Amino acid sequence: MHADIVVLPGDGIGPEVTAAAVQVLLAVGKRYGHGFRFSEHLIGGAAIDATGEALPAATLEAARRADAVLLGAVGGPKWSDPRAPVRPEQGLLAIRAALGLFANLRPVAPHPAAFGASPIKPHLLNGVDLVVVRELTGGVYFGRRERSDDRASDLCEYSVGEIERVVRRACELARARRGRLTSVDKANVLETSRLWREVAARVVRDEYPDVELEHQLVDSMAMHLLAKPREYDVIVTENMFGDILTDEASMLAGSLGLLPSASLGEGRVGLYEPIHGSAPDIAGRGIANPYAAILSAALLLRHSLGLDAEAACVEAAVAGVLEAGVFTADLAAEGQAVSTREATLAVIDRLQHDCVVVELRD
Repeated sequence: MHADIVVLPGDGIGPEVTAAAVQVLLAVGKRYGHGFRFSEHLIGGAAIDATGEALPAATLEAARRADAVLLGAVGGPKWSDPRAPVRPEQGLLAIRAALGLFANLRPVAPHPAAFGASPIKPHLLNGVDLVVVRELTGGVYFGRRERSDDRASDLCEYSVGEIERVVRRACELARARRGRLTSVDKANVLETSRLWREVAARVVRDEYPDVELEHQLVDSMAMHLLAKPREYDVIVTENMFGDILTDEASMLAGSLGLLPSASLGEGRVGLYEPIHGSAPDIAGRGIANPYAAILSAALLLRHSLGLDAEAACVEAAVAGVLEAGVFTADLAAEGQAVSTREATLAVIDRLQHDCVVVELRD
């Protein structure tokens, strides 16, 4: 296979973790005979500094031509003034909307070796394997904003079609897993949530009768996600609720540095990024955790390139180094951490010696 991959390093530790993910993808290509071509482009704060725009036209054009996009992180104190007319996060929102990436998949499957890094009791974490599907291009983040001297408003708006497509994506995912879907809303208060619940129920009833559906209010879901996370399979929710719940879910894994994400639309191209931020306090020190970016590259292999076996090999390699105790500073006891480079090389070594793709294929 030959594929063109756009790399958007972004800000803070973004360049460091995307470089690690690219190294792993190059190792996959060399080992299994794929030709991956990479091109770097600007987004976020780095793009603002260079061009005055958070998403330059050249970046968007390159992303539209690519087979997949690999993103690091955007933002930092330099650009943090909420009153600034151009901010790094605007680039991220804009590329999602421009590419039609309406479904954000965030898998959470804590590794036993990292249980100690989580504030949640280990007996609650054993066996947790869930995916949150967050609607990505609607809701309050994209609604009309108004501000005066003494008041402000943000419009939360959803159409039937926007809800249908993300619920369908979540149902397809549930079908391929354990067949259970939890739809999260605030239907006791919000009209958009009442519409969400009605549409979700209809889509599942009429199109996916084999999927078991339950509804949860977002406040109770926030409690259940930590109290009984093993009970959940696929969780689908609107944009803001998904943003909050997935950051909460990161506590199950022990570190934001372990969780990948995939932003998908109707077509082949997707955007893949770790869920963590730019972590400017550790940028340039060579200690950032690359595992979430590497696991995001595995999702890229699976969802945009159709290389399921290669994706499984990357995921197995990361699991193997965690089992071996190869921990970066966010996971390790003081004085026992490895560098970003050492963690990346450990994954590549596992990939090269412990995984044979041909054995995973039909």
